[in-house]
Amino acid sequence: MTAQLVLREQLADGARMSRYALRNVRLNSAVTNWSAMDAAGFFLADLTVEHGRILATTPARSEPTETSDNGLFSIDAGGRVALPTFVDCHTHLDKGHILPRTPAANGTFDGALAATRADRTANWSAGDVFKRMDFALRSAFHHGTSAIRTHIDSQPPQDAISWPVFTELRQHWHGRIDLQASCLFPIDMARDGAFLDGMARRVAAGGGTLGAVAYPAPDIDHLLDRMFAAAARTGLDLDFHADETSDPTANALRRIAEAKLRASFAGKVLVGHCCSLAVQDQAIVDATLDTVATASLAVVALPTCNLYLQDRRNGATPRWRGVTLLHEMKKRGIPVALASDNTRDPFHSYGDLDMLDTFRLGTRVLHLDHPSGDWIRAVTTTPAEVMDLGAKGGIANGQPADFILYEGRSWSEVLSRAENNRIVIRNGTPISTLLPSYAELDGLEGLALG
Repeated sequence: MTAQLVLREQLADGARMSRYALRNVRLNSAVTNWSAMDAAGFFLADLTVEHGRILATTPARSEPTETSDNGLFSIDAGGRVALPTFVDCHTHLDKGHILPRTPAANGTFDGALAATRADRTANWSAGDVFKRMDFALRSAFHHGTSAIRTHIDSQPPQDAISWPVFTELRQHWHGRIDLQASCLFPIDMARDGAFLDGMARRVAAGGGTLGAVAYPAPDIDHLLDRMFAAAARTGLDLDFHADETSDPTANALRRIAEAKLRASFAGKVLVGHCCSLAVQDQAIVDATLDTVATASLAVVALPTCNLYLQDRRNGATPRWRGVTLLHEMKKRGIPVALASDNTRDPFHSYGDLDMLDTFRLGTRVLHLDHPSGDWIRAVTTTPAEVMDLGAKGGIANGQPADFILYEGRSWSEVLSRAENNRIVIRNGTPISTLLPSYAELDGLEGLALG
């Protein structure tokens, strides 16, 4: 039996006793309230867990023992890294795993739009959407995600199918994954006041966020004003897709920031992608980011999809990475996050909603190292704040004992392997789930492999 399996069994024993100490565990100051740390932000600590919550965090003993003086069950973590469970603030659960039935998808953005539209029209029944979304949630839970925001394609008649499915799944996953949804439709549909008001009411009833794809429509400023007004009337936050292109003239991010300032909008606004910013002149970048910072927008980068789609030319090697300017945003105090985006669909042929994989890729592609700083917040505490989830995404006394115990003892060790044997702790207890088999999807139209 491996050391990691032994540790898992010990944690399960401790959970059954309702109280245990996890000693010699390596925590990171960026996601705790601890100040003493090494150059990478780590420190060794002892965590006391009682009835599923973190009772105390203390400096690690130099020599952890099996039991303390008062008989507390003690488990030696051996210096392993423990990080909070993940918060994934930009996904597309309703699109997930349709790739096998979209053979026309060619890796381009336009091809993905067309292939997804055709599949949605032909196949997205309530049963189809439920099974694929639940499959994705089971994968995310296994990997250690505790909160997800998904975009839901909401062009009629799909909205009447997918939103009730989401509501059912949110209840089904209550207590395991905090689920939020944001509607998704082309922003030119906001010209229809009856549609926009009805959608806002549907989203509000589902506890969701009002969202759209913002692109250079002739009346984009007017359409954004309508979106902000509808959100204000219904008390909703906003979540936009913007500038998912290599066209340097695409400037929806700046226009969204200006619209928020015009509306004096008090709610939260998240903007995803913002790829074109990376190919714009520096003066335009500076002006845009200064406006974004003034408007207090948050931005989420999607490295998996942006690398996959952007600068794709048949038979040619891509010349740029497709990702937005997170470092420049962060220096201005703009909240920045990373998220999974699409999985096994025409927008991204791969992925399993594993946020460690997303963070690993983001670290390499966006150079979130040397130093690593507090970038781990981009997949934990920052998206939790954007989603208004309180203390979720951190490790703190009095909070649920929700964290992931890795085999690695440093950033290099954690991010160099897939960490498939990571131990996901929820309410103080290691979960015992298995990843769902792809064969489970074979019963859906067009997904069985011959």
